[in-house]
Formats: sequence, structure tokens, C-alpha cells
Amino acid sequence: MPLTDAKIRNTKPGEKPIKLTDAAGLYMEVRPTGAKLWRYRYRIAGKENVFAAGEYAQAPSGETEDQADLRRQSGKLTLAEAKRKRHEWRALVKQGIHPAHHRKAERLANHAKNANTFEAVAREWIAKKKPGWTAYYLRQVERFLESDVFPYVGNLPIRNVTAAHLLEIMRRVEGRGAETMAVLLRQWASAIFRYAVATLRADSDPAAALKGAIHRPKVKHHKPLSRDQIADFVKALESYGGYRTTVIALRLMLLTFVRTVELRAAQWEEIDLERAEWRIPAERMKKREPHLVPLSQQAVELLEELHTFTGGRAFLFPNYRNPKTCMTPTTLNRALERMGFNGKDSIGFSAHGFRATASTILNEMGYRPDVIERQLAHAERNKVRASYNQAEYLEERRAMMQQWADLTDELAKGDSKVKPIKRELA
Repeated sequence: MPLTDAKIRNTKPGEKPIKLTDAAGLYMEVRPTGAKLWRYRYRIAGKENVFAAGEYAQAPSGETEDQADLRRQSGKLTLAEAKRKRHEWRALVKQGIHPAHHRKAERLANHAKNANTFEAVAREWIAKKKPGWTAYYLRQVERFLESDVFPYVGNLPIRNVTAAHLLEIMRRVEGRGAETMAVLLRQWASAIFRYAVATLRADSDPAAALKGAIHRPKVKHHKPLSRDQIADFVKALESYGGYRTTVIALRLMLLTFVRTVELRAAQWEEIDLERAEWRIPAERMKKREPHLVPLSQQAVELLEELHTFTGGRAFLFPNYRNPKTCMTPTTLNRALERMGFNGKDSIGFSAHGFRATASTILNEMGYRPDVIERQLAHAERNKVRASYNQAEYLEERRAMMQQWADLTDELAKGDSKVKPIKRELA
């Protein structure tokens, strides 16, 4: 007689296991412990076998399909599910396949599939790449993948992620006005797929087909200051009412024209005031090469003053709220905004524009482009030549940095005449 839920519920455990038979090899074993377990008896090659199919579960009222899937994955089957599964087990037996072997193979396949989800492969790719990335770039990649990509395709096996999935993500990001980020997400996804192909976990790169799907906005180059605006900037800085450390940071940006992140994250161990040098380690540079900044006398004086404020900290410019971290990216631009150089109804100057300012005027002054490019830490493609030029240009760069500092002082005083560079340095 076929089993019913009522019969299963009403069967109490005894001193020995109790067998409740259904049909076609399916039965339930009620253990003395009270456990109710599904069993399936079958024959392969004339030999009888018993498959331990799982535990009995009553169908909970209001159970969602997702909840039912999780319950079945844990090995708990209702009476109706066990009867449906019996048809699958019989079909396997007819093919000479043991249901237990099939279940083990499925579990291994699912485990491999879960280990090769898009998110799992992406995080593996990040781990491989991050030694060559700056901390800022690493945070950028992780943050945008976690917010814009993983919630939608992170749990999918990477082989199941299609160009349509990625295009939908890119258009969603484009829709909020972040076209550049949409383009970057495509590039990162493409790199992840290429890594998956190289490690035999994907067959192709669907992101490659989406190149050009999002229009990259025209690059807005950082606007430089004119000579008159440099004078206005120095004067505005002298009367700025904010933190003195912020004033020093902006003045050093003008004098050294390093990248903003290089200044914000600078540490005192990098500074040699006696030699008037600032040596930035490779791991903090965009091009991952160490960079030497000769310091003018004006820069040294500012650093000596700054040391009285933050010399006891690791960073030259620690974050006021969390001194163990450095100044935030917005601090300098907010100060420029308050001074009238950034933001709405301003000249549109940002902290990164000090580099364009110095480059423009130093070229006008007659310094060799190679020397200026070296001081801007623009990478030299030829590594041998790069090493040679770094040593060759050092004295010329020292003189250039001092003349640049002197010029900014003269402009602030109203003297717009530019002294020619010394011939022996040209």
C-alpha cells in the first residue's frame, strides 16, 4: 500500500528500525532515534544495492521555491518529492549508474561551478593584479565591481555570464551619468574574462564585443593657471582662513607639481630636509617607479614648518578625523573652491591643474621637455634611457625647481618678468 504523510507521522520509533514500504523500491526507515530516512533499493548487474536518499520532511506551509531548493540541497525530501525522485533514480539504474555516484558527481560539479562564479574569478584576478596597482586604483576596482557588477552577475558561473548581462550593467551605470565608469567596467570585465580563459574556466571574452557600446565623454584636461592667476592664487592662499596644514599642502602642490595623491599620502620617512629631497617609493607612484623631487628652499621652509604640526605622525598630512589615514581627496579642491578657484562661477581650476601650470610655464621658460617630463614623473618607454636620464637631469631639475619657486614668489609680488635659465643648465 502506498505511503502517506499521515502514516509516516503516526509511526513511532521502536527498539529496532521500522521499514515503511511505498513501491518500486522506495521505502522509509524509521530509526530508534526518531530519524525518518528515505531509502531506495535497486539492482545493477544482479547485485542488490540500497541508496540512502535523504531525510523525510513535511512540506511547510507557505514555503517559497527558493526555500524548497535550499531544503532539498540539504537532503530533506517530502513524500511527493521522494516519489518524483524515484523516477530519476530508476532511469539512472537502467543506464547502469548508481544514484549515489550520480549525486556525488553532481555535488562536485556544483562545487566547481560555485568556485568559478564571476565574483570568485574576479577576486582571484584582483589578487593577482593588486601587487602592481596603487592602493587608490585597487579600491576603485573593488568598490565599483562590488556595487555595480557583483550584485547582478557575481553568483553566476562565469561561463554563463553573457554580453547581454554586461551590456545591461554598463547601460545602468551610463544611465546615472557615469559614462567613464561604464567604459572602465567593460575593460575590467574583459580582463577578468581573459584571465578566466587563460585558466580554462571560460571559452571566450563576451566583454570584447561591447567595445564602443558606451560613448566615452571627451576628456577634460586640467586647466592651468596663467601668471596673473598664480599671483592671485598665492595672495588668496595667504589670506585663507582654513587649516594651516591645508595652506601648506596647496603651496607645496604649486612648488612640487606632484600628483595630488602623491602629496596627500606623503610620509615623513620619504623627506630628507638636509639633502632637500623627497623620494617617493614606487608603490605610491602611478607608473610604479620611484620618483625623486628636488626641493626648493621655499619648499624646505614649508616642510620645516609643517613638521611642527605633524612631525609626530607618519603622514605629512594626516586626516583630522582619523590621523592613521591621510588627507581626503576632496580637501584640496574644497579649499580651492572656498578661495574662488574651483566650483561654479570660477575659473574651473582643480588641484591636479598645478601640473599643467608648471609644465606650460616651464616650457615657455626654455627648459628642455625631457627634463620637465622627468620631473612630472611621466614614464620613459625605454627603461635603460629612463634610468640614464634620471641621473643625467638631476642637477638641471634642482635648478629648475628652485627657479620655479622663485618665479612664483616674484609673481606674487607683482614682478611678471621671467628670468632666463642659465645657459650651462640649458
